[in-house]
Amino acid sequence: MDPHGADLRGNPLGGLVYSNAFGTDNNTYSQVIEWHNFVGGDAFCFKACNPAGADAARYCEHIFDRIGCAYNAPNNAQNNVFEVCDGESQDFPGIYSVNGVEMTYTQPAESLGPITTMPYDPVVPASSNCRPYASSDLFGAIATVGASGASATGTGRPSGTRTGSAAGAGATNGASTLAFSSISLAGVIFSALFLS
Repeated sequence: MDPHGADLRGNPLGGLVYSNAFGTDNNTYSQVIEWHNFVGGDAFCFKACNPAGADAARYCEHIFDRIGCAYNAPNNAQNNVFEVCDGESQDFPGIYSVNGVEMTYTQPAESLGPITTMPYDPVVPASSNCRPYASSDLFGAIATVGASGASATGTGRPSGTRTGSAAGAGATNGASTLAFSSISLAGVIFSALFLS
């Protein structure tokens, strides 16, 4: 899923992302016009790129949909570990080096069958300052719907956490990694599955 789609109206149609991670304060939300989301194969990843960054479209490239998270958002995520880390910017998806020469990967057409080999291994960007969260911190305040479907409880926002924070603030190339709450992801997945 990405903000463009075949007709430049979003994939899913009307898919929009807003964040308070890239502004000067945490109270001002702005539209993030470059993002991508991959779901499947027992994994998911979501990346939003700083709209003011000169290379936002290149960091949030969305044409490599058949190679998923490992190449589009390489990371060191671990099963059953919830943490937020500061991180360096990754290499542009699809760009790699062979003997010092920059190469660009071209994804083969789906009609040619499954992709069984790749010409390069993704480089996981360095991370630091990792802060763990208990799953109850993330999921304890999720809104619940009663049996009648008429009432909801909860704030829909994990207590003690922000819905977005910029990481990699020391990077000079204008790219940032966006950490966001699981509630935001649930909304994106819901809209992708049920509204498209």
